[in-house]
Amino acid sequence: MTSDRRAAPSRDRFAAETERFRRELLAHCYRMVGSAHDAEDLVQESYLRAWRSYSGFEGRASIRSWLYKIATNVCLTALKPRPIRVLPSGLAGPDDRFGHPPSPVAPGEVSWLEPLPDAWTAPPADDPAAVAVERESLRLALIAGLQHLPARQRAILILREVLAFSAAETAEILDTTTAAVKSGLQRARARLDELEPKPEDLLEPADRRARALLDGYIAAFERSDAGLMEQVLRADATLEATPFREWQAGRAMCVRILDAYVLGTPGDWRMIATAANGQPAAVVYRRDAGGALRADGAVVLAPTATGVSRVVKFHDPALVAMFGFPDVFPP
Repeated sequence: MTSDRRAAPSRDRFAAETERFRRELLAHCYRMVGSAHDAEDLVQESYLRAWRSYSGFEGRASIRSWLYKIATNVCLTALKPRPIRVLPSGLAGPDDRFGHPPSPVAPGEVSWLEPLPDAWTAPPADDPAAVAVERESLRLALIAGLQHLPARQRAILILREVLAFSAAETAEILDTTTAAVKSGLQRARARLDELEPKPEDLLEPADRRARALLDGYIAAFERSDAGLMEQVLRADATLEATPFREWQAGRAMCVRILDAYVLGTPGDWRMIATAANGQPAAVVYRRDAGGALRADGAVVLAPTATGVSRVVKFHDPALVAMFGFPDVFPP
């Protein structure tokens, strides 16, 4: 009992000093591993390790950089035995054939990237600069590109260019030299330039034009209206969906595939608007044989002033609950 009473003030002090960083550490772990579920687990592990070593923390670094050191190394350890997480566009070029339905990849063959609900990491609304930085650094295309970097290069790039740690601070976090950090950053930038699509001027989720595009996409599905879908997509739009290997480029091909194999009949689909990765998104329900609208997954859009440039659908019913919605569409 005595030891418990002594430990309580330490736990309270630990929580007071560290809990305010939990949101940004979750975003950091997600950037590193590309999975919201894994990021949650890694943050929990990071806080457990931090608590165990808290008594030895002597303030030689800030509490924030100390936590980032723990979380980054937890992520690097976790990434060693794991394959990278990808989207279909990270596997091969677009499929320009027509006449065959998309074929799912065998379970376990590929580790797929996951979306991240904005609600999990949203900075305080009274800090617009932080909101903008957070959204830009969590865009789906950027996260997909990061996954192709070697893990330590990924960590260096994130620590230096997203979190604005100095080269010396990054070297301390990664137990390496400043020269190694500078070299790793140069290689990471060059590799990411090869991987990441040309940056686009994406509309913010709150922009009325972005919401109109999301509403149009939802309406096209719920009405099974290929013509409306054609109005929503940009001429050079791309369409990809996990767990399917094939993906499409160009509005005409995207609409043909959706019309032939996906849209079905009016009433087959229902969607609820949300936001993920700093982009407009929706959770998706599909009507089953018994008539119930059951969780099907989530879709994330890349909205621009000239239409939606990219659609990524994640066929994972568990994502609906992760975004805070019920498994069955409410009456």
